[in-house]
Amino acid sequence: MEVKLVNFQQHGDERGHLVAVEEGKEIPFTIKRVYYIYDTAKNVRRGYHAHKSLHQVLFCVNGACTIHLDDGEECKEVRLDKPYEGLYIDNLTWREMYDFTDGAVLMVLASELYNEDDYIRNYQEFIDYVREVRK
Repeated sequence: MEVKLVNFQQHGDERGHLVAVEEGKEIPFTIKRVYYIYDTAKNVRRGYHAHKSLHQVLFCVNGACTIHLDDGEECKEVRLDKPYEGLYIDNLTWREMYDFTDGAVLMVLASELYNEDDYIRNYQEFIDYVREVRK
């Protein structure tokens, strides 16, 4: 499973802080889509899917949440709680987002435009697909 935490360079002083991200530098792909998740209620899990080819970088620009990752062979839990730290997620990785704090905003940078055909939304279908691809 290729997932890694990416620390974005912070710029700041007594006035506050700024983080800039650039494709080809901190982001290892061309950014084709940006979206964010907010106002997630307590005890709600989001995601429940994997992508056949899409890559993403996720970061909490406000608050915190936990990301459950599964590549069909191993699982990891990553807590995102710093606005300058992102999580790179490779394709063929099942993800679920949960344990959102009040006011959490999860920003996602994606390598592709939205394409429903790239999603695998059933866990058993994900496992079967991964096994077939890895043969």
